[in-house]
Amino acid sequence: MRFAFIKCHGSGNDFPLIDARALDLSDGEWASVARALSDRAGPVGSDGVLLLTAGGGDCAFGMRMFNADGSEAETCLNGLRCVARAGFEALGVDAARVRLKVSTASVARVDALAPGVVTVQTRAGPASTDPVDVGLRVAAPVIDAAIAGLPSDRRFTAVAMPNPHLVSFVERVDEAELVTLGQWCEAGPALLADRANVSFVELRDDGLFVRTFERGVGLTDACGSAMAASVYAAGLTGRVAFGREIVVRNPGGFVRGTATAPQAGAVVTIAGNATFEWDGAIDIDLATGAPGPLTITRRRDDEVAAWAAVAVPASASASASASA
Repeated sequence: MRFAFIKCHGSGNDFPLIDARALDLSDGEWASVARALSDRAGPVGSDGVLLLTAGGGDCAFGMRMFNADGSEAETCLNGLRCVARAGFEALGVDAARVRLKVSTASVARVDALAPGVVTVQTRAGPASTDPVDVGLRVAAPVIDAAIAGLPSDRRFTAVAMPNPHLVSFVERVDEAELVTLGQWCEAGPALLADRANVSFVELRDDGLFVRTFERGVGLTDACGSAMAASVYAAGLTGRVAFGREIVVRNPGGFVRGTATAPQAGAVVTIAGNATFEWDGAIDIDLATGAPGPLTITRRRDDEVAAWAAVAVPASASASASASA
């Protein structure tokens, strides 16, 4: 079957985006497509696959996101910005409500982060610390505390966005430690049967630096829901005041984020790029998952250059302040 798609990224989180509103594939077939297109040794390579889907009710359109391993995520906020842009362009609107797997989100096109950088704002929530929502087998919410049974003595805050996140504020990110812990969670232990995204977060002068081992993907340059969970966790732990807009950096770039307190709805707002890099088409054998040759039909070099002009200095910034 031939698929047309847009190769896009939000803060370095890269995906092929497929307009699936008129496509009728099973979940298993979409999982096969995701594995084929996400394979970094294959013709495309990505952190997963985004689908623009039909809306319903008060939602103008929907989004599905399949991880590189073929599993489906509850949400993907970096991907959501890209799907939102595609939905805006398809429907001729600048704001909408979007149907996700188990929730909804509000999206809007806003003033650009920098010249030439298409910017979309997402509002997601309510964030939850209920262990049931996080999928964590403990008796009470975990907020800046060690987790019994986790092979780490670090303090974590467990947040559902609604996908599950374990966030630890650290003085310096140790990637080897993060990968080891992420792989343990990825195995689906009894403590976290549905796995979880794990983030180490540095508190910096202007905000946060987030490094994430993403469920179904591995160590990634960006994870939008992890950045949102980190903003919310920073508020819960008193590191950043609720309502204060901050810069959230990662190796792929940056976003601007703010969160409201639990009593004010526990909503996290993220504004970041939705960059379309190129358009392509590819054949995929749905029975075997084998991809055919890739055809690139359009390059969007102006957008790539506009993002690169601001993303490289942002991700290279290393002014860190003390954290707990």
